[in-house]
Parts: sequence; structure tokens; C-alpha cells
Amino acid sequence: MKCLDMIRDALLTVTDNVGHYEAFKKTDRYIVWAEDGGYSGHGDNKPTTKIMTGTIHLFTKMENDPFFDGVENALTGIDVAWGLNSIQYEDTTGYTHYEWAWEAVC
Repeated sequence: MKCLDMIRDALLTVTDNVGHYEAFKKTDRYIVWAEDGGYSGHGDNKPTTKIMTGTIHLFTKMENDPFFDGVENALTGIDVAWGLNSIQYEDTTGYTHYEWAWEAVC
């Protein structure tokens, strides 16, 4: 799907350690993304627009990780709506976990 390729390709400009649904390589910093739903607009009793939704997760052990800005800059450079959904520190793993929600027209 073109819109999913767009998300993946944008994230690959940040790092090559990008996994779809699961970690590609669990290192001190990595990105995981996934689509999780969608909806469509309708007009004249038929679908007119297909929207996919999903999340992007950055896991990092680095303070002020430049990947954070990298993800936001990558998303700003493509035709998607997005927002930072949460920031969590995970005591058991030592990761700071950033999560963005996105929507893209497919």
C-alpha cells in the first residue's frame, strides 16, 4: 500500500533500525511502526477516501535523542497527519518510549 510505504520510507531516513510491528534489532535505540486501523469517507453512496491509522514508537536509552526530532521531521516531510501521543519511561528496560499516532490518505 502506497501510504504504508511512505511511512516506512520516511522512518528509514532517521535510522535503518526500523521494524514493522516488532523490533528489527533491539539495540539502545530503535523504531517500530504499525498500522492499526482505518476508515473511509463516503459520497454518492460509495467510498471516496481511504484513511489508514497507526503508531510509531521510538525506544531509546539516550538522553535528548536526536532520533526524536528525526521522526518528527520525517513525518512533517510527508503527507500525513500526526501527533505525539505519549512519552513513557520504562523502569524494567531503561528505555524512554515515545509514541506518535498518524493518519494517512491511501
